[in-house]
Amino acid sequence: MLQLPDSPPRMKTLVSVDESYQLCRHLTQKYAKTFYLGTLLMSAVKRRAIWAIYAWCRRTDELVDGPAAAITTPETLDLWEQRLESIFAGRPVENFDVALVDALQQFPIDIQPFRDMIAGQRMDLYRSRYETFEELYLYCYRVAGTVGLMSTAVMGVDTSKNTAPWHQKQQPYIPTEEAIALGIANQLTNILRDVGEDAQRGRIYIPLEDLTRFNYTEQDFFKGVVDDRWQALMRFQIDRARQFYTQAERGITCLATDARWPVWAASMLYGQILDVIERNNYDVFSQRAYVPQWKKIRTLPLAWMRSQVL
Repeated sequence: MLQLPDSPPRMKTLVSVDESYQLCRHLTQKYAKTFYLGTLLMSAVKRRAIWAIYAWCRRTDELVDGPAAAITTPETLDLWEQRLESIFAGRPVENFDVALVDALQQFPIDIQPFRDMIAGQRMDLYRSRYETFEELYLYCYRVAGTVGLMSTAVMGVDTSKNTAPWHQKQQPYIPTEEAIALGIANQLTNILRDVGEDAQRGRIYIPLEDLTRFNYTEQDFFKGVVDDRWQALMRFQIDRARQFYTQAERGITCLATDARWPVWAASMLYGQILDVIERNNYDVFSQRAYVPQWKKIRTLPLAWMRSQVL
């Protein structure tokens, strides 16, 4: 857990750009195995930038979900946002920051999604329930939809469709809504996969209105009851997540050609977690849904085919 100083840090020697990217790579590989596999399909410069973004997002998330989350306060997040401003001004504070500063110099990444993600962490400081899906959607946008926006700036968009004379004055389509949708889909998948862990921390991310819809209570939730009501509730949640995956897929064709395969792979691999939940009869209290490595590898050729024809 990265501790924030109470006062401005003293000047110190930081690692080189290459060393910082390696730190980001190791962090991504350790905590996001499926996501990391997708990044390996990118060009070197793009995957390094994505590692830098992921490392920042991971460390941001750990402020409220990591080992030292109990001592995180709104002031902690204020300091973290000040550090973000420093990074965007080209002044890294810690070793991980060096890579992100370099990535910002190479890609047109906007600061607002980063600020929005910090706002999502603020929500976790005081909320452990969401009454409606509209409320949950805002949370999902802030902690995950923002990642789609950050990543799209690195991925780039396809400009080949604008080469015809009658298209040259048209701006290429930027799949912003689709990028957000993929982040939402991933976060909804996380929520369903991590139900058991969140229950142990007293958190319910499934909207309470949905629990009521299926006559399933908070008491049932914390007891880990898996019955017809729970299975129907989970089918409803999985269908919703898949709708966001479908929306996201419509934007992949708009990405730069070298970005389509890794994004297809990441989307397909993450969506397979939902398949595993179904095969486990929706029991996410006593077993964690994961996709075995052999199946991940088998998915890559299909993702490549989709990147070529869709």
